[in-house]
Amino acid sequence: MREPINRDARLALDLALTIRHDGNGGVTDDLADPTGLTEWVRAHPELLPGTAPDRADDHREGFLAGTAPQPAESEGAGAGFTADAAQLTAVRELRAAVRALFARAVRPGEPSPADATRLMPQEEAVRHLNEAAAHTPTVPVLDWPEGATPLVHAKPVRAADELAAVLAHSVIAFLASADRDRLRACHAPRCVRYFLKEHPRQEWCKPSCGNRARVARHHQRHKATA
Repeated sequence: MREPINRDARLALDLALTIRHDGNGGVTDDLADPTGLTEWVRAHPELLPGTAPDRADDHREGFLAGTAPQPAESEGAGAGFTADAAQLTAVRELRAAVRALFARAVRPGEPSPADATRLMPQEEAVRHLNEAAAHTPTVPVLDWPEGATPLVHAKPVRAADELAAVLAHSVIAFLASADRDRLRACHAPRCVRYFLKEHPRQEWCKPSCGNRARVARHHQRHKATA
């Protein structure tokens, strides 16, 4: 049975995976410029939250469980978003912290080879993640309609969440969850991805990586016996 991947884990992974294999033996960066960030955010409309009082149950559940506040999603959200240089810098710095903490999470396994030799120090990564999340502090808000059960939801202190802070909330929720134990770095030839194990026997991020790894092992055994 495949384990589900929740929203926070998916956002955290998708941010980390903007560093990826380029198909030619190297590594490419999907967030190399504001245009890349713009395209990535537009593909993740949940990053641009609005306020939605009718979603109080969702906010109450997240707040009481200690997970990231869940933004309201609306059709077409993010379609008009255009990233600027400051947002690009903030998200790239957050990604560096995330990848450093992913490397820590997969221990004693090896981290992704994409940046294994230049990871942000662990203490700095934790500090940076917390500081990014603090850009949009939330406060508990009571909602108690007549004849209904009192509800609590988390409301941003400011009207609009900053992009890096929304991402940081999800990353923190993911790293503090049991899903963190499912995080792995794929070490198939040419792959630099992190992934969540969806079933106990999974070794690679996707079947094509498994095929490459088996072929590489076959060639290695053949060379050793030649």
